[in-house]
Amino acid sequence: MNKMIKRLTAIALTAAVMLTAGCRKNAPESSEDSAVTPTTVEAGTSEPSGAVEADPAAKVYIEGSKFMVDGKELWINGVNTPWHHWNDFIGNMDYDFWDQTFEKLASDGINATRIWLNCNGESVVQLRADGSVLKINESHWEDLDKLFEIANKHKVYIMATLSSFDHFKDSGSAERWRTMINTKESADNFAERYVKEFCERYGEQPYLFSIDIMNEPDWVHENSECGQLKWEDLSYFFGKCASVIHETCSTPVTVGMAMIKYNSPNYNGDMISDEYLKELTGLDNSYMDFYSPHFYLWMKQSGMGFPFNVTPEEYGLITDKPCIIGETSNDQEKGYGMSLTEVYQTSYEKGWSGIMVWMQTQDDGSWDCYDLTETATNAMYDLIPEKVDPMGVLTVKD
Repeated sequence: MNKMIKRLTAIALTAAVMLTAGCRKNAPESSEDSAVTPTTVEAGTSEPSGAVEADPAAKVYIEGSKFMVDGKELWINGVNTPWHHWNDFIGNMDYDFWDQTFEKLASDGINATRIWLNCNGESVVQLRADGSVLKINESHWEDLDKLFEIANKHKVYIMATLSSFDHFKDSGSAERWRTMINTKESADNFAERYVKEFCERYGEQPYLFSIDIMNEPDWVHENSECGQLKWEDLSYFFGKCASVIHETCSTPVTVGMAMIKYNSPNYNGDMISDEYLKELTGLDNSYMDFYSPHFYLWMKQSGMGFPFNVTPEEYGLITDKPCIIGETSNDQEKGYGMSLTEVYQTSYEKGWSGIMVWMQTQDDGSWDCYDLTETATNAMYDLIPEKVDPMGVLTVKD
C-alpha cells in the first residue's frame, strides 16, 4: 500500500474513532512489580470525562525528511514524561496526574511527549518460558484508553515506547524476554500479539505521533546484566515489529537507540537500517520511518560527536528520513556549552526535525528541571509557532 493510500485510509478510519473512557535518568527503586494482576486505582483519581471526538486531520505523517500534519510541517517541540510511578498503565493509572501534565505541556508550547507504556517485563505482557506471549493485562488497555483521551483533549502527541532494556535486566522474567528475542518464532508471536493489538486499538488515534519499539537496546547488546544479546536477533525483532505496525496502521515507527554508535555507518553500523532489517526478516515492510537517537554528554566525551551544532548528516545519520533527538538532558548547560533554549533553536537551525528532553517526576509530583524546559519550549513556540502548532490547537499561555 503506498503512502498516499495509507494516509487516506488513516483519515477514513480515524474519522470514525471515538476515544473512550533529564536531570537524572533512573528507574524508581521499587521497579519490581508483582505480576500481570492489575493494582488498585489510587484514591482521589478521576474517571475519564467521556468520549472525545477524534480529529483525523491531526494525524502525523511523513513527507521526505519532514513530519507533516494537515499539509503543514510539524517540528517536534518535545519532552519525555516517561512515567509517573513506573509501569503506570496496568490498572493503576492516576488520571488526574496525567491530565494535569498534558495541560501543562500544552500551555508551554510542547507538542509531543515520549511515554513508556511498558517499563519492564513484569506488568503488561506475561511470557511463557519459551518466550511466547501467555497473556496481556487487560487493564493495560483500559488505562491506555484514558491516556489517549487525555492526549486528544489537550492536543499533545504521544511517542509510545513499547519496551526497554529494563525488560532484560537480571531479575524477574528477564530470561523469558531474552528467550523471546533469541527465538524468531517467539519474536514473531510478540509482534503479532501485543504489537498488533496495540496498533489495532490505537494505531489511527490522531495524537499517537509514533511508536518507539524499544528504549535503548544498545544496553541489551553491551551489558552483561541485560544478557549481551546479538544485534542480529534484536534487529530481527525490530524489523518484525515494524512490519506488523506498517501492515496494521499508518503511525510512524522508530527505535530509541541509546547512541549514534549503533545508528550510523560512520561508527559500528546502523542496526536499524532499511537494508539490514529487510535482509534479516525478508519483509518489505521492515523499515523505520525516522531516526530518534539519544544523546548525553558522556557520548561527546567518548568521541561520538555532538548533535546540537551539526546537521543530522554531519552527525552521521542517513537523512532521507526525519531525524530527531529522542532523549537528552535538560540541565547540561555547562557541559553542552549552550543554554537549553539554544539547544532547541540550533537543532532546528541545523535541520533536525525535533528534540525531546528527558524529565522525571520528583517526590512532589513535579517534573525535574521543568523551569529550564518550559523556557526553551516557549522560546521555540515564539520562534516558529506555525511549525510547533501547525493546526493552531495548543492552549499556550500568554
